[in-house]
Amino acid sequence: MLSRETAALMLVDVQGKLARTMTEPDRLIQNLATLIQGAQALSLPIFWIEQYPQGLGPTHSELQRLLDGVKRYEKMSFGVGGDPELMSDLAVSGRHQLLLCGIESHVCVYQSAAQLLQAGFEVDVVVDGVDARTPLNRRLGLERMQRLGAHLTSVEMALFELTERCDDPAFKSILSLVK
Repeated sequence: MLSRETAALMLVDVQGKLARTMTEPDRLIQNLATLIQGAQALSLPIFWIEQYPQGLGPTHSELQRLLDGVKRYEKMSFGVGGDPELMSDLAVSGRHQLLLCGIESHVCVYQSAAQLLQAGFEVDVVVDGVDARTPLNRRLGLERMQRLGAHLTSVEMALFELTERCDDPAFKSILSLVK
């Protein structure tokens, strides 16, 4: 099970030009906003990654606003494992459970999951927090990550799993986010 003491959120490449080409961009942004706010309510570290922002543009403005004060990592490799600074900061954080979300499920999210699993991390892919330009590629990315050993979860499932109890001080915040 996910634990607040060992989990972190990893947001991969939800950037302007590319984000608008997803199969369900509005749903994706809404779900990611809920996930980010939930992670913040639960005091989870957030790792915010952008792929070549000079070409793809910045993170979607709605998400960027929620990430004020969070360190942003720029990468050129498709997977996050190719960024030494990010991997070093991740190791220093002591977090070994990663809630992985972003785009695209069959490229950057998939390659990130593969590299993180290979490095010994537990990866929980947030199914309603990933997308691709085609439904087929979205599905193939999810299937491949699951075959590699990633767990599949949803925004609501992950947030309630991390909250654990209805008498938890964060419960009301989480409940208001998912309603």
